[in-house]
Amino acid sequence: MTIVKCLVWDLDNTLWQGTVLEDDDVVLTDEVREVITTLDERGILQAVASKNDHDLAWERLERLGVAEYFVLPRIGWGPKSQSVREIATELNFALNTIAFIDDQPAERAEVEFHLPEVRRYAAEQVATLLTLPEFSPPVSTVDSRRRRQMYQAGFARDQARETHSGPDEDFLRSLDLRMTIAPAGEEELTRVEELTLRTSQMNATGVHYSDAALHALLTDPVHEVLVVTMGDRFGPHGAVGIILLEKKPSAWHLKLLATSCRVVSFGAGATILNWLTDQAARAGTHLVADFRRTDRNRMMEVAYRFAGFAETDCACVSELGDDAAEGVERLHLEPSARPAPTTLTLTAADIAPVTVSAAG
Repeated sequence: MTIVKCLVWDLDNTLWQGTVLEDDDVVLTDEVREVITTLDERGILQAVASKNDHDLAWERLERLGVAEYFVLPRIGWGPKSQSVREIATELNFALNTIAFIDDQPAERAEVEFHLPEVRRYAAEQVATLLTLPEFSPPVSTVDSRRRRQMYQAGFARDQARETHSGPDEDFLRSLDLRMTIAPAGEEELTRVEELTLRTSQMNATGVHYSDAALHALLTDPVHEVLVVTMGDRFGPHGAVGIILLEKKPSAWHLKLLATSCRVVSFGAGATILNWLTDQAARAGTHLVADFRRTDRNRMMEVAYRFAGFAETDCACVSELGDDAAEGVERLHLEPSARPAPTTLTLTAADIAPVTVSAAG
């Protein structure tokens, strides 16, 4: 079951009872308010696609005390399918992770015709949404509970980028970007598991590691489970990356690298790979990365190739064994020292080299 990442609401007779252009007052029921606040706590974003007067409708949302819960409101007179598509594009979400709720069958049909992947719900289904599996993420974390605020901060960053007239590197430096790479602890495990579930474009293998599987690796001396967090002057990005590394005597085996698409433009993937490459160079070991092509992770392949990973007949690859999952390629890199990043502050402890006893 694919979890919904964003629910797009119609307003009149769906989010509220009444029509804002005809009624002096519209009513937001306690039931709908609970759905809004609970979805927000679960980390499911919410947006608006409404045929209405923008200023009047937004003022009503503010008066009802729920305007802050909605990102990317599309309130105007265009087709709702266009509004839904724009929301998905700006959020960089696949259409099958978007849901749309409207009281009008014709509006739902219009969205279905143009965007068949989008899930559609009638207004009378509002009461059942919180019980549906697609609206019930398996984990709840600090990051999921503040996901809306993180996206809203991201929109503010984007606006700052649009108004910046100098080189992009100068803009990145102006953000006061900070990245931390640290071993995952008990508290971070669910955040890491959630990241592997939600990330598809920047997931090197498309593999999901459960909380139990990751938990078992925490105490394994030959495995490193590392979580990447970021923040800047606009606020925290939260957990944005996971590194799963097995330290073999012949090579360090990068089993999984996944990063949030939200931080791609800040060079997060390149920074992580450069740091890992430098760590391997210091340890005097080769790097071998698992990669499996999917229909959405082309950007991750580009990141690996740009970092220098390539096919090889190096003996260290065959020494890893023949247990690669179907479709997984093993890309090789003989590392060299890499410079520190120039557009962000990186805090990370050195990776301890593997010992013979631990590997044996």
